[in-house]
Amino acid sequence: MNTIYFTPGPSHLFSTYQKHLMEAMNLQLGSIYHRSDAFKNIYRHTDEQLRILLDIPSTHAIFFASSATEIWEKIIFNCVDQYSFHLTNGAFSTKFYDVANALKKSPSQFAVDEGQGFNMNEIILPEETELICTTQNETSTGVQIPVEDLMMLKKKYPTKLLCTDLVSAAPYPAIDHTLMDCSFFSVQKAFGMPPGLGVWIANERCLDKANQLTHHGLNIGAHNTLESYFKNYETFETPSTPNVIAIYILGKIAEDMNNLGLANLRRELEVKADMIYDFAKHHKDFEPLVKVEAHRSKTVAVLHTDRPSAAIIAAVEQHHMRIGSGYGKDKASQIRIANFPATSIQQMEELLDVLNTL
Repeated sequence: MNTIYFTPGPSHLFSTYQKHLMEAMNLQLGSIYHRSDAFKNIYRHTDEQLRILLDIPSTHAIFFASSATEIWEKIIFNCVDQYSFHLTNGAFSTKFYDVANALKKSPSQFAVDEGQGFNMNEIILPEETELICTTQNETSTGVQIPVEDLMMLKKKYPTKLLCTDLVSAAPYPAIDHTLMDCSFFSVQKAFGMPPGLGVWIANERCLDKANQLTHHGLNIGAHNTLESYFKNYETFETPSTPNVIAIYILGKIAEDMNNLGLANLRRELEVKADMIYDFAKHHKDFEPLVKVEAHRSKTVAVLHTDRPSAAIIAAVEQHHMRIGSGYGKDKASQIRIANFPATSIQQMEELLDVLNTL
């Protein structure tokens, strides 16, 4: 019997993944040249489907990398001379900040405790800030930044570049990309694919910044720079050989999601999220880590428990289901439940029934 993965990444594979993988094998896509017409058509199709699904305007280009972690580096290299500003409230938003430090920049941060959200009225940017770095969905703690708050931040600081990490959220949040200079995600979470592909969405304000940095003699990378990405994008090519099969499958899954309807996917995710948090509200052994409902992630629910999480996870596995532990120092006292499109309402009911009997 196959295991149902409610882990927050890698997570359960989307229902059509295997079909599209076999199509890619039959088409021998693992062997095609990345400057061939065949690859350009794959890139074009994936670009088209992601634009429909995520409502990405023509002002933004879509690029591919090996992971979201790699994209952290690219964003700091290409969009920051010295001063990035980071909203941090968990492990991954803090790692974005750490990348800026590792690249010898001078980042600043507005930090709140893990499990807490942000009050945008309290955020005051240093004047020299070049780039605002946010994590719309903090995978380690299950905290989301409401889309309206991101938009408020951009309207408050319209001349600053604004970036957000959508790694464990896309395609759920209704991001207004006209107000977002760049965003990114990886495919092993809500898109239901194995790891190995990151997607970077950026506008020409980011390119202008990269060109400015180059003009002033700064190192923005040797090959996969925004300049080379944008230049190759004009003909649906990539600076270096990409993960062709993953790009192909991503386009197909995005098309499947478009056919299902994003509104329908969102409604189902919201139903499942409500089920998880309602379960935790009424169960004596669990409680949501995030206390403010507006800040609770719809896609990664983190529940505190006084029972050892390893024992809970092991018991759930006996029923051919797998959930995640807490992250880092909270590994033993929390569980994380991924709520991605690949799992159904019925499967979520079955998981919660098992948890309820432990």
